[in-house]
Formats: sequence, structure tokens, C-alpha cells
Amino acid sequence: MYDGDVVVIGGGYAGVRLAKRLDGTARVTLVDRKEVFFHRVASLRAGVRPEWTHTPFIPYDRLLHRGRVVAGKVVRIDTAERQVVLATGERLPYDVVVIATGADYPEPARFSGTTTEEAAKSFAEHQRNIATAEHVLVVGGGPGGVELSAEIRLARPDARVTLAHSGSALLDSTGSERPGRRALAWLESHDVEVRLDSFMSPGTEFGTYRDARGTVIEADLSFWATGTTPNTLWIRLAGHGDWLNRTGHVKVDRTLRVEGKLDVFAVGDVNDVTELKITPAALAQADIAAHNIRAHLKSSGRHRKEPRSYRPTQRTPLIVPLGPADGLTVVPVPGGESAVLGSRTTTMAKAKTLMTPYMRRQLGYTAA
Repeated sequence: MYDGDVVVIGGGYAGVRLAKRLDGTARVTLVDRKEVFFHRVASLRAGVRPEWTHTPFIPYDRLLHRGRVVAGKVVRIDTAERQVVLATGERLPYDVVVIATGADYPEPARFSGTTTEEAAKSFAEHQRNIATAEHVLVVGGGPGGVELSAEIRLARPDARVTLAHSGSALLDSTGSERPGRRALAWLESHDVEVRLDSFMSPGTEFGTYRDARGTVIEADLSFWATGTTPNTLWIRLAGHGDWLNRTGHVKVDRTLRVEGKLDVFAVGDVNDVTELKITPAALAQADIAAHNIRAHLKSSGRHRKEPRSYRPTQRTPLIVPLGPADGLTVVPVPGGESAVLGSRTTTMAKAKTLMTPYMRRQLGYTAA
């Protein structure tokens, strides 16, 4: 006995978790442009090391037992008819629709195209470029930029690697200086040139980059790890621009509903919840949304559930691998300086496998 139709738009971390949570109680349809799940956490290493090329791709075929996964592009949500409209013209009826389209990340942490072959080809091209580069420039000193710089350095001990960051300290989003100092010490001890207070922009000639002071850096390869863009342009184009804030994130209330809409939810990187946009937060949001969707679908019965409010996770550990056998883990401490744990904890938690066995199990596959 099903309680209604739930259409989840987007098969990233939040979408997959939510679809799986609701698979037993609703008719779930998960729609994604990609033919496989993309384990983005493994993508930086996949862009550097050939043996990791196919690791981030996990098929969707074992995720849902009762629901279904549809490969397709959503062009709009028809709230009057309560239907999700695909580019093919197909319409999916819904009682609840969930926006989980995530955010677009810069290369190499991106799934290029829609097929595994297209994305693998893109990774292989990055690997070849890194293998032959004399000087690689990484722009952005957040978790992604630090992790990518370390991966490149370990793969290419003989190349020149520069990390340029516009801020005065690495990992400054943590709100603590210690993680940045620890990362800086590792990078400098591995001969990565770190340039702080360096806001970079492409120079006038190909392969040149200029900072705010006018200093020119020449590099034959560059990666920009400078933040993400929510995948919401399709919502604006479909006439629901009022659902978005000025940064393009979907505005949600405390129950993770789109403001003013009882049957439209938004979870993960795509919404405007103020917290570090990392995988554990996306999974936590999916769990609360799943509860609230069940409560909504059963709201007319005797066993009515109350919706729960989502509390942004300010105490989620941030794990930054520095290659497969090192890294740092930032654990916020209430009312005090964050604790920074070292390589052993980080290697076990994430650095060695990049959480791949965990995500494979989530999608119904064996860990290997």
C-alpha cells in the first residue's frame, strides 16, 4: 500500500538518500540527467590517478526496490497540474516533489556529459595533462583546493605546484586558524608553493595568471577550486525565479519545504540552509525531509505525524585528505577552538578509500 507519488529531481547524495528512505512507503521516481550515481568525493583523485578513473561511478540499478530511476532532464515543475515535465515531453505526476539538483563544481570534480564514457574521458584528459605539466596552478584554498594540490603533488613529485588563495589563511571557512596552519605546513613540507592573499584572474596571454597586485604567474595547467554554483537555472527559466534567493539557492523553511509550498521540498547543496555544504549535511537534510514527506502524505489519517524542523549542522567534522595516507579532520568543539585530528584518523575515515565502500553500499552494491 503506497501513500502517494514522490518525484525526486536529482540523484546526488541528498536525492539518493531521500529516494531510498521513501522507497517502502511511496511510489518514488528519481530523475537524473546522469546514467549513474557520481561519487564526487572520489572525483579529485580520479582526475589525477588513472587507477581511480571509474571509481566515482556507481550504477543506480540497485538503489530502489519498488521505485524507479529515470534518466532524463527536468525542464519544469507544473504546480497547477502537479506534474514534473521532462525535456522529452513526458510528465511525471506527483503528490510531493523534491528538488535535489545539487551544485555545479569546478573541474576536475565534475561529471562531464551524461554517460560514464564521457565523464571517464574527461578524467583521463585531466590525468594526461597533469602527467605532462611542468607547472600546475590551483586557485582556491578551501577543502577542495587543498585536497587537489596534495593529490597533484603526490602524483607528480617532479612538477612545480602552486596553490593561490585569496584569503589570508587556508581552510578559512572552518572559522579556526589551526586547520589552515596544519594544511599549510603539510603543503610547504611537500614543496607546494602557497600564495596567500592572492586573488587570481586569467592574464592577457594564454597560460598566464595575474594576482590583485599585478604579479604574473605562468602555468601550463590551472584548476579553479573557488566554490560552487547551485543547479537552479532551470527553475528560473521555468518561471519560478521567486523560489530562489539572490545567490540562486532555493529558499526553504525549517521543514525544508520551498517557502509557501506544502508539497515542494528542496534538500542538499541546492537550498539556502546556512551550513557547510558537505556530504554529511546533505544526508542529514534528506533524513528530515523523508520524515516530513511521510508526515505530509499521511496527514489525513488518524496516526498523523508532526513535521520536524531541520537544525543546521554546525558541528559536523570536516575531513580534508592529503593524499591516500594523510590529512586532517576538523572537529568543532562547543564554545572553544576546533580540535584538529591527524593522519591516522583521517586516513581511516576518508583519505584511503574516499568513502567509496560506504557509498557503494548505499546504492546496493558490495563495498569493493
